[in-house]
Amino acid sequence: MKIIKMNKIEGKKNKRGVIAKELINHDNTKVMNLELSPGDHVPHHKVPVDVFFYIVSGKGTIQIGEEKSVVTEKDIVLCPPNTEMALWADQDEDFKVLNVKTPNIK
Repeated sequence: MKIIKMNKIEGKKNKRGVIAKELINHDNTKVMNLELSPGDHVPHHKVPVDVFFYIVSGKGTIQIGEEKSVVTEKDIVLCPPNTEMALWADQDEDFKVLNVKTPNIK
């Protein structure tokens, strides 16, 4: 059994300017824990694989394609391949999100 302790993994600022912790990285899946501070955002972008976001804590806004919605802890948001996506943290609290890509982009 392998247990991943998210709180013990050091995060690094990614190319989109938010703290990211790599939790899983193999051929089938990539899982990142994104940690946005109040007011942070992940700019619009798209990837060629399925993505889903699991909200670990906090409140923010996610845009998938033309749809934008406020999300909170324990929400899951699906994003099909090649669809524009963006995230915004609420102005008042941290926004922690698992970003899961399947299959992994190598």
